[in-house]
Amino acid sequence: MRRITISLLFILVCLTWGTTWLAMKIAVETIPPLFATGMRFMAASPLLIIMAWVTRVPLLFSRGQRLFQCAVTVFYFAIPFSLMIYGEQTVSSGLALVIFANMPVAVLIASLLLLKEKTCRLQILGLVLAIASLTVVLLSEAKETNRCHWQDALTLLAPLIMHAIMYTLCKQRGSRVAMLTFNAPPCAAAGLALIVGGWFLEHPRWQDFSSKSIKATLYLGVVAGVFGILCYFALQKKGSAFQASTVFLLFPVIALLLENALYGYTLSPVSRLMLLPLSAGILLTLLYRNAMPRLNAGDRHVTL
Repeated sequence: MRRITISLLFILVCLTWGTTWLAMKIAVETIPPLFATGMRFMAASPLLIIMAWVTRVPLLFSRGQRLFQCAVTVFYFAIPFSLMIYGEQTVSSGLALVIFANMPVAVLIASLLLLKEKTCRLQILGLVLAIASLTVVLLSEAKETNRCHWQDALTLLAPLIMHAIMYTLCKQRGSRVAMLTFNAPPCAAAGLALIVGGWFLEHPRWQDFSSKSIKATLYLGVVAGVFGILCYFALQKKGSAFQASTVFLLFPVIALLLENALYGYTLSPVSRLMLLPLSAGILLTLLYRNAMPRLNAGDRHVTL
């Protein structure tokens, strides 16, 4: 029964995360990026706050950690997710997820630099292999299509790096923060800030919003956000760290298949060939079991 539960959770997380980037692309078809991200967070935060209230989970970090909670709001939610949705306007959702599949690699690098964590030769090999493969993918996509330029790739690499640093700082501080505490208040604060910022900077017009974009935004907030958080948290709790982390290898495949089916877009032949060494590199870095914070760190990178 436990294996069935873990398998079901694994499939649900892969499906949820695999559809997130496609939903982001649909959302920004008629809704400005900042405003869409704010709507996304505002849809998720009430449910997260209600769940925290029902389960009697505190909304604030412990004393001495509340400045860090503000940093989580800005550097985990507001800025990274805004950059992600901006990147979705020019980069395919499949390529975006290939980039974000390197989260374990980014966390390993941050842990080595910030925490001086010990590693082994195999993990270093995986690190080099993953970075080299991703570089070839980006170069190939820039050469083969007009949909990927270095500035666009950097727009997606920046939030990847921010999330990796925030994960590592959580571990460095050694603070045991409940998943709902980590997500609910920062999500609400970031959502409000982005709604206000988007209103003044982007001048959204409600009448221009299509029902498809509104539904995609609600999907991002409620399904990919709240439901995704709960499923991944449960997967971390019931399965191993390795099982939870291997999600990063599979959800890009789902995104690539969906984008090919709906839009007829796929990666270049060279990029598809490089997915194998890229996956091998990520797997080797996952041998570093302590790289990804477990359970209490509020683990959620590319999915609210």
